[in-house]
Amino acid sequence: MTAATLHRYNLADVWEAVSDRVPERVAVVCDGAELSYARLEERANRLANALLAHGVRAGDHVGVYLVNGPEYFEALLAAFKIRAVPININYRYVAGELRYLFEDSQIVALIAHRQFSGRVADVAPTVPAIATVLSVEDGSGEPLAAGQLDYESELAAASAERDFESSVGPRSGDDLYVLYTGGTTGMPKGVVWRQEDAFFACIGGGDPMRMSGPVDEPHQVLDRIIDFPFVAFPLAPMMHAAAQWTSLSWLFCGGSVVMNPGSFDALATWRAIEAHKVSTLIVVGDAMVRPLIDAWDAHGPFDTSSLFAVGSGGAPLTASLKDRLMEILPTTMVTDGFGSSETGAQGSQRLQPGERSGGSTRFVPMGDTTVVLDDDLVPVVPGSGVVGKVALTGRIPLGYYNDPEKSAATFVESGGKRWVLTGDMATVDEEGTIVLLGRGSQVINTGGEKVYPEEVEAALKSHPSVYDAVVAGVPDERFGQRVCAIVAPVAGETVTLDELSTHCRQSVAGYKVPRELVVVEAVVRSPVGKADYRWAKRTAFEALGLDPDA
Repeated sequence: MTAATLHRYNLADVWEAVSDRVPERVAVVCDGAELSYARLEERANRLANALLAHGVRAGDHVGVYLVNGPEYFEALLAAFKIRAVPININYRYVAGELRYLFEDSQIVALIAHRQFSGRVADVAPTVPAIATVLSVEDGSGEPLAAGQLDYESELAAASAERDFESSVGPRSGDDLYVLYTGGTTGMPKGVVWRQEDAFFACIGGGDPMRMSGPVDEPHQVLDRIIDFPFVAFPLAPMMHAAAQWTSLSWLFCGGSVVMNPGSFDALATWRAIEAHKVSTLIVVGDAMVRPLIDAWDAHGPFDTSSLFAVGSGGAPLTASLKDRLMEILPTTMVTDGFGSSETGAQGSQRLQPGERSGGSTRFVPMGDTTVVLDDDLVPVVPGSGVVGKVALTGRIPLGYYNDPEKSAATFVESGGKRWVLTGDMATVDEEGTIVLLGRGSQVINTGGEKVYPEEVEAALKSHPSVYDAVVAGVPDERFGQRVCAIVAPVAGETVTLDELSTHCRQSVAGYKVPRELVVVEAVVRSPVGKADYRWAKRTAFEALGLDPDA
């Protein structure tokens, strides 16, 4: 096909149409190397043909077990091209978690960096469905394991042509996109999207900044191709939604994507912004923003004249950090986005240069499809103060892969519509802004009063001596549970329970104030900054001499 014939919201179609229009532009920059749209298209075609040669067909699942690098885009695009489904694999998983994911996702082929060869060699043979493993050289020094195939050799031997529909049938917007998410509790689960729905809900619908509105017809995507340099820099690993969605949204409009080749490094991030003239930086909550501010204070200022926007997703930003970010980047827009693997982007708090955050975690919904539902699944009245569940209708996932029980609990019907319940509890103010309270699964019940950890965590992190904090409920003979703060102080500082309690009383009700304090060197979070509440509970119980399994 050619770019002029784009007529459906299929992710492979969209990519091919855009890459045909801007073949000479830089698509991906990683670790000093650049890949043009044409080169990325060629390599994705070769990989797609290699996968076909090894028996991968439409509907098959292909595991992507990679750290950041151009190969991640090649794997995604190659799978889309042959109507296969790429499965993101968290490279931090240990053998048991990997085996569960390999089996649950039913992958038939695996693309893995060489540094994971040993782990793959241990786990893959126990999963009979995996017939092919392509190993990507990564400079780790690990040898090519027996039975695994060298990635570059396979690409070199494969055709660069893209006549795929003759082998796998016609593409459509109904082709699937699956994203595995671990959350903060339980084993990973795969969220199943139609590609057309994901294009709009997750990837921006031709409007990556969510400012112009989504396209109405597929061909309009090509009219949205930008005619000026724009560089996006997502800091999260590509194995997570935040990086995949923002990267694809900018590639689908002709922008460039800088990839972080290793672990997050705040100082290296500022230098990369200078070197690559980054236009938009995508972060994940406090876990990235606080180190960025620390690096600025210690080594800055840096040249951020190219930086148009900073967007956060995946975890909310504490108000004090948002305001500090606005201070050091006075000409940059800061957006605190809200959404999940099950919803895509739902809304945001967008701060223009010079604005203040206003304190609480809140967002303005994108359209009328996001509401807060009460216990009867009826939208709460704005300004009523009723606490309900954040819900989304319209373009939502089909459900969880291979898990009808979880699907039934999360995807519900009410008022003649199908809704996805995000697990977030919230109220709606008089102006229709949704005020987030926290995850219902983590709520602490103390004497019949509900305490949402995120609200208390925000209060704690606004204290100048607190570097990071997470909150858990611990047993209380009188009230059932009491609030325990697990706090990592700023280097060289000390904190006391009395001091933090007095501070928190300025912004939260007395029953929400921590009654216990556990001081740690660092708060454990996921690779994208989400709190690990299992770790928090275990840490609190052990420090207080309690049995975490009781």
